[in-house]
This record gives sequence, structure tokens and C-alpha cells, in this order.
Amino acid sequence: MELLSPASLDEAAEAVRTAAANKSTLEVLGTSSKRGLGRPVSAQRMLTSAGMSGIISYHPEELVMTVRAGTRMAEIEAALAEKRQHLAFEPPDYGDLYAGDDGPEKPTGSIGGVIATNLSGPRRLVAGAARDHFLGFTGVNGRGEVFKGGGQVVKNVTGYDLPKLMAGSYGTLAFLGEMTIKTLPRPEKVRTVLFHGLDAVAGNRAMTEVLGGNCEISAAAYLPETIALRSKTELVGGKGSVTAFRLEGSGPSVEHRCATLRKLADGETEELHSKNSASFWREMRDVATFVDANAILWRISVPPADGAKVAAGFSIDFSGCNYFFDWGGGLIWLALPATVGANAEKVRTALKSCGGHATLVRAPDAERLKNPVFEIEGSLDLMRRVKQAFDPNAILNPGRMVEGI
Repeated sequence: MELLSPASLDEAAEAVRTAAANKSTLEVLGTSSKRGLGRPVSAQRMLTSAGMSGIISYHPEELVMTVRAGTRMAEIEAALAEKRQHLAFEPPDYGDLYAGDDGPEKPTGSIGGVIATNLSGPRRLVAGAARDHFLGFTGVNGRGEVFKGGGQVVKNVTGYDLPKLMAGSYGTLAFLGEMTIKTLPRPEKVRTVLFHGLDAVAGNRAMTEVLGGNCEISAAAYLPETIALRSKTELVGGKGSVTAFRLEGSGPSVEHRCATLRKLADGETEELHSKNSASFWREMRDVATFVDANAILWRISVPPADGAKVAAGFSIDFSGCNYFFDWGGGLIWLALPATVGANAEKVRTALKSCGGHATLVRAPDAERLKNPVFEIEGSLDLMRRVKQAFDPNAILNPGRMVEGI
């Protein structure tokens, strides 16, 4: 398949106009590190933003950065680190998740891919999603027209909130060329308190209680013993299950809150300091460490207090499955053996009583074609109308989110 790699928005617009004139389709990509997320796309050509890279402007004092969509996350993170800032929504790196143990060399993710898929890490429960930090963009619609949305300030109320529409649209509405994102100061000190040995119900209950208390937790996760053993971070594995709480802020505040939190535990606790704390939450953020290379993977959102109850049901329904929790129990990562298939209907039926929803994050192409990757119940009409407005000829990433759109 021919790969088009424009170096500017004008070149990207010309490529889209040509495709429209020829009635051909384009698979829109960043650096392909998350190509396995969503339905497989059947298109005549690939259009990548990988050739449009670099930081256009960065104003630390204004907490704002404008970048080209193909800019690698490593470049952005390095620039932010120099000014002791970060992207608070903690964008994950899924290169290892999709490469697998026996797969090709790990691709490096770009900011365009992060925004297009609206991915957020463990800090999601306090910092919001990627779309909440996406201020503005310039892109190309399915007609080949360059257009803008949002701006370079946090408070922007002019017209429609197009950045929030583009975030999570998986390249089906526009080719994003440039984007402005909000940055925030990095915490002065970061530590993680581990409670060892709790079962899933007790771990879920502990997370609910701590998050409702006054310890100001920025992330909370639960790993069953077999999953905790996979961690490469010191002090995490080998002492049973792990219920982890991250605390951030000024030094004295973090030390006081850590001491308070450890007094709440009935059993053994550990404390991870800066390096080990960062290592553990990077593993949680990127997921791959805790998942078998060939497992089918679901990301399941539920009310946080229901996490353990829902996971227990999956253990009954799917022999050989594994799971762990993030977002204080509100996010269940469910790994199914490849031999049982994705079982989308069965997975989603189990969530009806609690109002949860599930996304098929990783599966073979055949499974992603026959199982709905995203939950679209009640929104199909709206999706069609929005697609018609931005990409009337269905040129961009046809079928990436829903068959026929």
C-alpha cells in the first residue's frame, strides 16, 4: 500500500483532495504505534503525520505548547522536563502492547496519535482525559480543506468545541496537523504506598475509602498476586497482591500523607520513592508488562466501587482470564486467552447492571472485524451526521470506529 507522508498541512490537504477526486480512501496514521486500536481499515493509501514533526512554540509561563502532530512523545516529554512540567493526563505508550514479545521493533508514539485516540493514564481520575488538555488544532477535513478549532488559551468559548470532538475520533473526521496542548508543573515529590495481601474485594474497598478521604491520592490501582509478580519494579512483587496509592505534592505534605495512609492498612505496607514510584506507574500506564503477548485485551469502565464485583463475574465467565484495576477500581483491564476469542456480546452483557462500557483494545484482525470494538448503542445516527459534515465522501479511516462509517 502506498504511504503518503506530507511535510506540511498544504501537502496533506492536496493529498486528501486528490483522494476525493479519485474516490479513493486513506488510512490516517501517526507513527503506527496504536494501529491495532480500533477496527482494521481497508484503504487504498496510507496518510501519515510522521513527517510533520517538531515543537512549534512552548511558553512554560503560560502553560501551553503548540506542536506538529507527528512529534514523538519522547521529544515533548524531554522539553517539558527541562521546565519541570508535564502532561498531567499521563499519555500511555502502547508500542510494546501492540508489538508483543515476538513482534516487530517497538514503534514510538506521537502526540497526534495520543489525541486522536484520547488516551489517558493512571492520573485520569484526578486530571481528566486527554481531550480536557487539548486546546486547539489545525487540520484537514475530508474535502481537503484546512480548518482550525479552539485556540491557544485554556478559556476559549468561541463557536463549537471542536478539539473535544476531534479527540477520540480516531482520524475519521480530519487529519490533524498541528495542535496546542495544556501543560502543568510537575509535582515536587512523588511517592507510592503499597498495601500487600488484600483480595480484590478488600483492595477495591480500600481504594474507595482512601479516595474518599483526605490523603489526596493522584492514582490508585490493584494488582492480584499473579499480576504483581510480573512487575519489574522493586518491592512490588513477591508479597501477595498489591493495592497502590500515589501521592504527589510538596515534600512535607507527601511525607505526612504517606504516614497517615500507612496507618490505615491492616497488613504489610511498602513505600516506593521517586524512581521506583515512576517505574511502577509507567508499567500501569503502558499496560504491556501485565498482559500476555497474545492475550485479547479489554478496557472496561465501571463505577469504581463495582470493580471487584464485575471482575469476579468475568472470572466465572471466562476460564483462564486475568484482570487488574486502575482508576481506583473504575478501570478494569481484562485479558482473555486467545483461544476463547473476544466475546464482545458476553463481555458487554455482564456490564449492563452497573452501566459500564467496554472497548476492545487488542485482538487479531479477524476478532476486531466480527466484534464491535467500541460501544455505539444510541449514538450511531449522530456519528453518521458528524461524519457527513466533516468527511462526506468517507475518505478518512473508513470503518475505523464503526463498520460503514
